[in-house]
Amino acid sequence: MRALVQRVSEASVAVGNEVVGRIGTGLCALVGVTAGDSLGTADRMAAKLWQLRIFADDAGNMNRSAAELRLPLLVVSQFTLYADTSRGRRPSFAGAAPPALAEPLVQRLVDQLRSGGAEVATGRFGATMQVRLINEGPVTLMVEV
Repeated sequence: MRALVQRVSEASVAVGNEVVGRIGTGLCALVGVTAGDSLGTADRMAAKLWQLRIFADDAGNMNRSAAELRLPLLVVSQFTLYADTSRGRRPSFAGAAPPALAEPLVQRLVDQLRSGGAEVATGRFGATMQVRLINEGPVTLMVEV
């Protein structure tokens, strides 16, 4: 499982003209699932995202987490994070988990974040979505578990 994580001042996801998820200052996590992932993988990713220390402390150093600051997360499933672009010009998505595996694992990630105390907004699995965000910093990290 991997997540492209961005520290944001605001983020939203829409399906068509309907905004289905929105947060203010917090984390936007685009999440990809691969065939070898499990419930344990989703649990580890949830813990990692919730405790990831990328917010400024009083000295201006990235030393505080969303958990510590009680900041929300926007979680959006994105199978294209497992694109293989090593050959040719058309990406292969063979490394991405099929929807029947990926959807419950993304939901497990969201459920684990919520059970840990996080406010979580989400996209809509399998839908064509428009993600809008304002990246703070900019801070963008690839997180893998």
